[in-house]
Amino acid sequence: MSNVSHARSDISGHPDASEMRARYDRMMGGRDVALVDAPVFLVGLYCAVSPWVLHFTASQPALVTHNLVMGIAIAVLALGFTVMPERMYGLSWAMCAIGAWVIVSTWVVGSSPDAGIIISNIIVGGLTILLGMACAGAAAKSRST
Repeated sequence: MSNVSHARSDISGHPDASEMRARYDRMMGGRDVALVDAPVFLVGLYCAVSPWVLHFTASQPALVTHNLVMGIAIAVLALGFTVMPERMYGLSWAMCAIGAWVIVSTWVVGSSPDAGIIISNIIVGGLTILLGMACAGAAAKSRST
């Protein structure tokens, strides 16, 4: 039977310790808002499925397609924030614009939408704007340091 209880040494003695620290710092750079990625994805997912959740697929066919496309766009941005944050956080302001468009599009794309559709799109758009501003603020903070 082998003895695996031998004492472990500190990693600072490892020959590649400084390179490993530098790589870890590069990978985690710009991850101040890692907790925002999941809510952005969930907002996008809800936006995409909201026509079926709120049952307005028959009464608002143009808004169904619109919410599906906007939800997929928000979810793709969230996946981009997760996979390559240092490149994608520059698009945080685009997410704010998408959120504003989701709010306005309720009346532009839809034809006399009911209160449930209006409230849902206002909440989704507002959350998208707030999360986009959080991502943009973190990107600005990480660039200034």
